[in-house]
Amino acid sequence: MAKQDRAIRTRRTILEAAAVVFDERGYEAATITEILSRAEVTKGALYFHFASKEELAHAVIDAQLVEAPRLPEPPVTSRMQQLVDLGLVFAHRMVDEPLLRGSVRLTLEQGSANLNRSGPFQGWTRLHVRVLAEGKERGEVLPHVVPADTAELIVGAYAGVSTMSQAVTGRADLERRAIALYEHIMPSIAVPSVLARLDMAPGRGARALAEAERLCATGAAGPPPAFAPVAVG
Repeated sequence: MAKQDRAIRTRRTILEAAAVVFDERGYEAATITEILSRAEVTKGALYFHFASKEELAHAVIDAQLVEAPRLPEPPVTSRMQQLVDLGLVFAHRMVDEPLLRGSVRLTLEQGSANLNRSGPFQGWTRLHVRVLAEGKERGEVLPHVVPADTAELIVGAYAGVSTMSQAVTGRADLERRAIALYEHIMPSIAVPSVLARLDMAPGRGARALAEAERLCATGAAGPPPAFAPVAVG
């Protein structure tokens, strides 16, 4: 068991080190040597877990969904608040989670055709479709909204906002840009009574994540769809 735990920790160390290097340098410029130096592991240890730089990059990309918090939701929270929280919690996590930042950099950058970057787009789109469909069933969504079309629009627009934030400020203003996106798009999605109650203020991502963690710890939460898709690809 101790040997297995050590292998899990080593794999995690390599994954996080690779994410930092990919985030700083991009896929093409990143080298296995630099990742080894950052992780402080041997080449043999790295290749035991990952057969190539490409395989390692795919593991980092997949972590965007696999590592997203699967937290319970408050039983009375509106689905449209959850929709907003998807993006604002994501922006908050980008500040402190190098693995997420590395995954986003690989997902959004243009470059090697060998990398399949579709998984996060598909996963987040599926989650948005589900939340929108549930919101429509509960009467929170305007009649004209088509969940699949709207989900693709939101995920695509958020990717553009994230790319611009990275290029202009190194993601320092991602929360502000995400808030602006939702302030513009939610009036065309949510019914007025729901729209008036949405919390899109600065710091909402941190508050939503903290509240979900509190509910998870106390067992006071409702059923478990929350901030993460459950499958990659």
